Amino acid sequence: MTETTKQRARRMWECVERYHQLCYWAPEVRESGAAAGLRGFWMNYFATRVAPLGPVPASVVESLFFYYAPARVRRAIPDAWMFSTPERVLAARYNAMDQALQRELGDLASGEAVGRCAEIVRAACDAADPVGRVLFAGWSSLDWPGEPHLALWHGCTLLREYRSGCHLIALAAAGLDGCESVVSQVAVDEAPREWIQEEAGWTEAESAAAVERLRRRGWVDANGRATASGVAGRADVEAMTDRLDCFHWTAIGENAADALLADMAPINAVLPMDDQIDWRELYPANEPG
Repeated sequence: MTETTKQRARRMWECVERYHQLCYWAPEVRESGAAAGLRGFWMNYFATRVAPLGPVPASVVESLFFYYAPARVRRAIPDAWMFSTPERVLAARYNAMDQALQRELGDLASGEAVGRCAEIVRAACDAADPVGRVLFAGWSSLDWPGEPHLALWHGCTLLREYRSGCHLIALAAAGLDGCESVVSQVAVDEAPREWIQEEAGWTEAESAAAVERLRRRGWVDANGRATASGVAGRADVEAMTDRLDCFHWTAIGENAADALLADMAPINAVLPMDDQIDWRELYPANEPG
C-alpha cells in the first residue's frame, strides 16, 4: 500500500528530527556554548539556531521563532552578539556535536550506515526549495562537514529547519499568531500544557488572551477545549505542513527514502527521546484541554 503524503512526510521528519535533536540536550553543547560566551540555555538555543544568518536583531528572531514569546527572545537576543559572534557560536556547536555524537553512538558513529545516511540526506537537501524557508537557507550556506556522523547531523539540521519553515508558512496561512499557535496545539492535545509558559514563555495573561481570541474565532470553547472547527483548523495546518515538506523526499525516490529510514532506525534508537515526538512519555501527567 502506497504511503500518503502525510505518512511519508511525518516518517521522514521523525527520522531526521531524532538525529538532530541531540543538540538541545547534550552537555557538550551547553559547555561549548558557555566557552564561546553564551549565557544560559535560551541564549544558546536562539543564538545557535539563527547564527547562520549573522548577528540579526531580536525582531528577526521573533519572526522566525514566533512560537516563542518575544520577551523570551529579547532576554537572549541581541545580547548574544555582545558576548560572542555567529562564527564562534557555530564553531562551538559543531565541535560539541562532534563530541556528543561520538559519545552517544559509539562504534555506530564510524559505521558504514552513517555514511550512507549522510549521502541520502544530502541529496534530499539538494532537492529542497529554500524559498520561504529562511533558516534552511541560512544553514544551507554553510560548508558540509567532512566526518560522516557530523555531516549527517548537519543535513538533518537543514531538513529539520526546512520543516520548521513549512510549518511557519502553514500557521501564517491559517491566521494564527505565536501564542495562538501553541495554545491551539495544546487544545487539540498535540502538545503538553507546560509548553505554553514553561517552554514558549507566554505569560498567563497572554495565553488567556489567546484563548479568548480563539474562542471568538470558534476554535475553542469557553473552557479552552478545541471545538470541531479548531480540530479541523489544526488538521489543515498539519496537512499543509506535510504537503510543503514532502517534495524533496519525493524527488530522491522511495528507495532512497526507505533506505534512510532503515539505516537510521538503529542509530536513532540509541539517542535520547525527543520532546516533540515523545512528549506524551516525557509529560505523562498532561491532561488535554
